[in-house]
Amino acid sequence: MPNINLPEGFVQRMQSELGDQEFLKFQKAIDQDSKSAIRLNPFKKLEMQFSGSRVDWSSLGWFLDERPSFTLDPAFHAGAYYVQEASSMFLDHILNTLEADKEGVFLDLSAAPGGKSTLMSSYLGDSGLLIANEVIKSRATTLKENIIKWGIGNTIVTQNDPDHFEPLEGFFDVVLVDAPCSGEGMFRKDPQARNEWSQDHVNICAARQERIMDKAGALVKAGGYLIYSTCTFNNQENEEMVRFIASEFSYQPVKIPLKKEWQIVESVISTEEGEFFGYRFYPHLVDGEGFFVSVMKRAEDAFIHEPKRTKDFKHPYIKSCPKQDLESVIEKFSLPQNTALYSINNSYFYVNADFKLHFEYITRFLNIRYFGVELGQVNNGQVIPSHEWALSVLPKSGFALLELDREAALYFLRKEDLHVPDLAEGWHLVTYQDLPLGWIKNLGNRLNNYYPKEWRIRMKK
Repeated sequence: MPNINLPEGFVQRMQSELGDQEFLKFQKAIDQDSKSAIRLNPFKKLEMQFSGSRVDWSSLGWFLDERPSFTLDPAFHAGAYYVQEASSMFLDHILNTLEADKEGVFLDLSAAPGGKSTLMSSYLGDSGLLIANEVIKSRATTLKENIIKWGIGNTIVTQNDPDHFEPLEGFFDVVLVDAPCSGEGMFRKDPQARNEWSQDHVNICAARQERIMDKAGALVKAGGYLIYSTCTFNNQENEEMVRFIASEFSYQPVKIPLKKEWQIVESVISTEEGEFFGYRFYPHLVDGEGFFVSVMKRAEDAFIHEPKRTKDFKHPYIKSCPKQDLESVIEKFSLPQNTALYSINNSYFYVNADFKLHFEYITRFLNIRYFGVELGQVNNGQVIPSHEWALSVLPKSGFALLELDREAALYFLRKEDLHVPDLAEGWHLVTYQDLPLGWIKNLGNRLNNYYPKEWRIRMKK
């Protein structure tokens, strides 16, 4: 990695905070290459072909000895794992320590590209509901793709400004805000971030974070949890923001247990409301990038917002499946009985029926980009399956499987022509190491590859 000088103001502050000797270790660390890490999808079986070691604070996290070409690994495109920076996986330890309600409703307010959202989705499994929100349209598209690949089907992707959530105050069991920040923790992973740093930029980020947290702090229900994180080191965007939250809302501190060998630095944050806690990851102490996180619990006497029932679900483009069609569609798509069904342009979507009321309620306020699992269409009694259904963990009975080796799977992912002799006509679910990748259809005279054009990989080697 080329050695790009650190900004002078940043150096002075870090030397003051760490001391000269500790700062030299810090500086040396961020001039070394980052250590690659992945987090496994517990709902998809992966034949682990990487050499590495476990991430201490995440049961599903792995450090890799060498960084492979993820683009040329079909298992990556199947959603069997997510490439995630290891420090961010500390969220796994937080959720398990809190024993956060797995039947609850979670919100990731600044979710793209989806690392923490897919982690929360894994934690909730088939019991809870996650709203993964991103305000920027292009980043929301990336978030949607990663949620689809993860495939658990418990997530609603929204594209909204934090202001739009105001009607949902007191609605969520857990709210995560991984706040947009000055990115000091990315100086190793993204050297260009060093050139973009300035104290003015830190000030702008802190003001933006305060605006976000002024809304987000009210979204947690009584007894629920607020998790605030950044990928930066300075107190202004970290401890000071915790003080702001504590001064504006009724929260109680939460202390997360650490093991000494993890070398995560705990800070005690004095406020007029008591002592809160922050956890900082320095790259010279941990095998991860710079990261800060703090956890707070909403007071038990705060507001709880229950979704309100409406007589008939009405939405500009999302339609509820008529009751007379429900059983038939559930049977055709081999869905669990506990299913709520909706449609957009004749394509059906699955939602866990336990959260039917919650889903219909939030559609009144939020811009929905994706939800549950898109299943496909029914035409003349025949199922036309969607790519989203292929990548989901929902059952897909009644279809022939076409298992491909790595080379053939890459042909499929490039949306190139496949040649499979003696293949029966009709739909086939394409798999790699038993992981679904998508669909092909044998029409007799040709094979149609239904991998999404916009997702196809272009790398050859």
